[in-house]
Formats: sequence, structure tokens, C-alpha cells
Amino acid sequence: MNPLLSNFDTPFDTAPFHLIQTDHFLPAIQEAIKLAKIEIEEIKKVATPDFKNTIAALDNAGEKLNIVSSIFFNLNSAETNDKIQALAREISPLLTAHGNDILLDENLFDLVQKVHQQKDQLQLTEEEKTLLDKTYKSFVRNGANLNGDQKLRLREIDRDLSQLSLKFGENVLAETNKYELVLENEKDLDGLPEAVKEAAAQTAEEKGKAGKWVFTLAYPSYVPFLTYADSRDLRKELFIAFNTKACKGDELDNKEHILDMLKLKNERAVLLGYASFSDFVLEERMAKSGPEVMEFLHNLLEKAKPKAQEEVAELEAFAKSLEDIDILQKWDFGYYSEKLKKQKFEVDDELLRPYFKLENVIEGVFSTASKLYGIQFLVNKEIPVYHPEVTAYEVKDLKGKHLAVFYSDFFPRAGKRNGAWMTSFRGQKIKDGVDQRPHISIVCNFTKPTKTKPSLLTFNEVTTLFHEFGHALHGMLAKGNYESLSGTSVFWDFVELPSQIFENWCYEKECLDMFAQHYQTGETIPASLIEKIKNASNFHQGYQTLRQISFSLLDMAFHSVDPGFISDIKEFEQEAMKETNLLPDVEGTLMSTSFSHIFQGGYAAGYYSYKWAEVLDADAFELFQEKGIFDPETAESFMTNILSAGGTEHPSILFERFRGRAPKPDALLKRAGLVSTKDQ
Repeated sequence: MNPLLSNFDTPFDTAPFHLIQTDHFLPAIQEAIKLAKIEIEEIKKVATPDFKNTIAALDNAGEKLNIVSSIFFNLNSAETNDKIQALAREISPLLTAHGNDILLDENLFDLVQKVHQQKDQLQLTEEEKTLLDKTYKSFVRNGANLNGDQKLRLREIDRDLSQLSLKFGENVLAETNKYELVLENEKDLDGLPEAVKEAAAQTAEEKGKAGKWVFTLAYPSYVPFLTYADSRDLRKELFIAFNTKACKGDELDNKEHILDMLKLKNERAVLLGYASFSDFVLEERMAKSGPEVMEFLHNLLEKAKPKAQEEVAELEAFAKSLEDIDILQKWDFGYYSEKLKKQKFEVDDELLRPYFKLENVIEGVFSTASKLYGIQFLVNKEIPVYHPEVTAYEVKDLKGKHLAVFYSDFFPRAGKRNGAWMTSFRGQKIKDGVDQRPHISIVCNFTKPTKTKPSLLTFNEVTTLFHEFGHALHGMLAKGNYESLSGTSVFWDFVELPSQIFENWCYEKECLDMFAQHYQTGETIPASLIEKIKNASNFHQGYQTLRQISFSLLDMAFHSVDPGFISDIKEFEQEAMKETNLLPDVEGTLMSTSFSHIFQGGYAAGYYSYKWAEVLDADAFELFQEKGIFDPETAESFMTNILSAGGTEHPSILFERFRGRAPKPDALLKRAGLVSTKDQ
């Protein structure tokens, strides 16, 4: 029997990873689609459509399909292989076609439309009104009003887009995995901390190259090398390898895939009556239009660029005072930046690492969440996991009530894509009067333990863990009635608020004292070191802000123009980012071909949301600072109005309910050091 189609005989109905084989997925998806179609046909039989028998029924339809496809695509991101990738190319069009079968069904849309027309006469809660509007818009925005030929073309576009997105991601992963910088001369390791050398030696041993050192394009290998390696030539070599992923003109090249995706997205938007893909996307965002996004980005650019220019000029002068270099290059920035930070603030990652043993940081994250929101995390070895490195937890409130299942997966693997993300295997909803609690996962690529040292995180990795855990809290604390409005199912430019605000606790002594202990001595991180972390928090914030703006401008440029006029991806990228470029361009490099956020993830015409949500998170955290970072009343309000509320109401309403007013950018500009207090 196919375990994916049975009732899961596991704790909390979790995915039975111990029973699942790759061959189970395709027949399970096919059968689950059949079951979903039967549910849809039952809805279409209703004589008098109303909210419950049409809108709520649609939200609940396809439950088995949602669960099976979530398991499959989460594995395709975190534990993939050639067989799973081939299956993804086969399964993705099936799911796309099924989705279109629903959203292009004229009879079904007629029922939805009839309920929507009665909206003002129905006695609906705010959550029900939101679901009704969202359901109606999902049909309209996916072609319900198109004619037959147009619907057929939309199906073809969606099918091709799903395949191209998969191929884009496969190419980036293949490029990441195939490159190795193999070093045989210990002199080439000058400048690298002992822990980094040991990790590289361990990687070499794992790859059958004992006695050598291997560096890869995985972040825990790439970033330390660019930060500490004295060899400028080797830093350049690794930088170019990282920034030429999928743009070499071979079978893994993504340039044509990008052009094809952009053309299809634009054609789809025009088909639906929009001027561009960004217009289509932004209709359902807090920032309602392209001009509003561009105004936001340029206002931020105006504040950040002078500061960034000062920072780069200072760093170049500093670099030249140390070495005979002609001009500061991109592979120099992290290296000299770390040296300057250490000189100015007497702090660097290697000084901090011993205080951030991964296991301690995990406990710190849990303790912070417990202190704020009254929840606890208990390892449950009975819950199956998809890889030995994954840990499963049961999440309870302090009275012992079950809230969620939480999976953590922290180290790089060949089958895992780069970066860090939160996802879910099952969403939260009320089903037949029972609160179905969610199954949430965070996946990261952190520094691995070595033979002599545990996993010791950089401070950036600490903030990444807090960030992804903020997303996880959004999912785990959900209290909605409908899965499509629950947890992280919110406007894209609101979804980063819970993650980004949680990072703020990493800079607070009251929080760090709970978990930042030296892994050898047990000494709590000194107050003087915490002060240095806070003092250094603004270091190069102008440059980092400009970098984020550059990605956002590129994203908006790609999705706001007619892609038929894009003939050269490199030229287009340079033009889109020219206002933010402060270092010389490196010939042959191309960021777009591995820009997975917008070509594989869901950030197309939405990358600006990171900076947009920073305004929200800085403003919201300011209230915690005023009341106390663990103030129970403020935490309860944030949990109720933001974390538990999900997408049940418009995010502007939810934010104002928490903050007492609309968001202001002042706190962000102050936190980033882009304005002084007297300027406000």
C-alpha cells in the first residue's frame, strides 16, 4: 500500500518519511488529484451557493493533494536527487493543470461569483469576508473571465513556467555542487581561522581528497574564505566561481530560461488585462503599484547612498593603507571590511563564534519564544524525519496543550539548495470543529561541526536562525479557520515582519545572556562584547542597504518592462543596478542567473518586501523597546494581532491594531544609522 495515500499512523499525523519511497510520489499525486476532482464536482452540484457550501468547501478541497505535494516539493528543496528532480518535472505540470482545471471552470466560477455578489447581504465575519474576496480574486486573476482560446493559452503558459522554474533551480544547485577549490599548499590558507581550515580539511576527506583542503560554493565554506583568506587571487577565483553560476553558455546556463520566464509572465499579465507582471503582482500587496514600490526604493536609496559612498571610500583607503592594491574589488570587500570592523569595534566573527554553539543558540531561540509567547519545544524521536540530521519537536503551550510539530535541518548537503527558508508540511485550520495544528520546518546551511569542534555559528548565522524561526512562529502560532488565510498566508510584503522583528532580540543583553555561553568554559558572553556587537550593528549598513535596494531594483526592472526588448541579460542587469554600483563590475559575472528568489521562489516583483518589512519590524520593535523586550502585554498583542492572525484581515489593519497607528520609517532609518536622532 502507498503510505502517502493511507492515514498516517504517526504521531500527530506527521509525514511517514520512514515508509516513503521516491516511487510512491507520482501515483500518490495522481490519486490525490482524482480525489480532489471528486470533491470539486460535489461542490458544483450545490443548487444554492453560499459561503459554507462553496467558499469554505473550496478552501478545504484537495487536502490530501496539498499534503502529498508539500512533502514532495519540500524534499525537492532540502533532500533532492536526480530521480526526485526528474519526478518534479513530471509532477509539476500535473499540479499546474489541476489548479487551472479548478480556476478556469466556468460553472464553479459562476457559483463563487453568485456568493461574492451577495457579500454585503451575508452575515460574515471579517475572516470570512477576506476568504470570500480572496477566492473570487483568485479565479479572476487566474483567467476565469477569459474566452476559450485565452484559457487554453494561459494553461500552456502556466505549464511552461512551472517547468522553467524547476529547471532554473536544478541548474543553480548543479553549479553549486560541481565546483571545488582544492588547495594543497598550506600557505594558501593564510588568514583563515583554524576552524575554517579544519572544516575545509574535513570536506576534502569526505570528497576523497584527504590531506588537502576543499572549499565549495556552499555559504559556510564560501563566506569565510572571502572574509579571511589573505590570498587575493584565490578570493577572486572563488568569487568569480560563485558569481558565474549558470551563465557559462553550457547546458546549465540559465540566461535563456530567464528570458523565457519573463516573456511568459508578461504575456500572462497582459492576457489578464495588466500592463506588466509587476502590475499583476502588486495589485495584491501592501504596496499597491510599481510607482509606489519605486518611490519607496528611491527614497531609501537617497538616504543610503551617501552613507554607502562614505563607507566604500573609507574601506578603500583602509585597504590601501594595509596593502599595495590599485582599486578595491568586489572580492576585497568582505576581507577588508572584517579587518576594519575589528579595528574600529574590537569585534569579529571569530571572537564571537565560541559563544554561539548551535545547540545553545537553538535553546536560546526556544527560550526567547517561550518567554514571549509561552511555548515549549520537546524533542520527539517518534516523529519520522527525512534525514538523520533533521530533528523533530513537539511544540506545546506551558499548560501542555499541543500547538505544532517543528522540524529543524541545519547543515549543507549535496541534495539541499543554498540559503535558509521556512516551510510547512501541513497548514493550520479548523476542520469539522477540530483545530488542525501545523507541521512547520526551517532549513538552513550553517557551519558544520568538525572532529574537534561543535557547530559554532557566526553572528550572521545566529540572526539567520532567529529570522527563520520568526517565520516558524508565524506558522506555529496560527489561529485561523481557513488554511489559505492561516500562518504565513499573508501579503508578500508583510510576510517578512515576523521573521525580521525576531532578529532584533539577538542584539539585546537580556536575550543573549540566556544562551550565549562559551562552548569550552561556559562563561556567559561578556557585557562588553554585547556592547561591541550593538556598536558594530550599523557597520556598513549604508552599503548593505544599497545592496538590497539593487536586488529590488533589478527585480522590478525585470518584471515591469516588455521583456521582448531585453536582448542581453548582463547589460540589462548593469543598467537596472547602475545607481547602486559602487565597486567595479567584474567581467563575466552575472547575478541574475542564480537569483533564485525571483526565478525559483515566490519573490518575483516582490524582493522589495525585505526592505518594506524592515520599516514595519523596526517600528514594531521600537514598541518592545519602550515597554521592555519581554513585556507580556506587548508580546501578547503581537502574537494576537500579527502571528496568530495570519491573513485573516488586511495587514495594514493588523499592524495598526498592534502599533496603534500606521507604520513610520523613522525607526528603520535610525537603526540603520542612515539619519541621526537630531535629524528626525
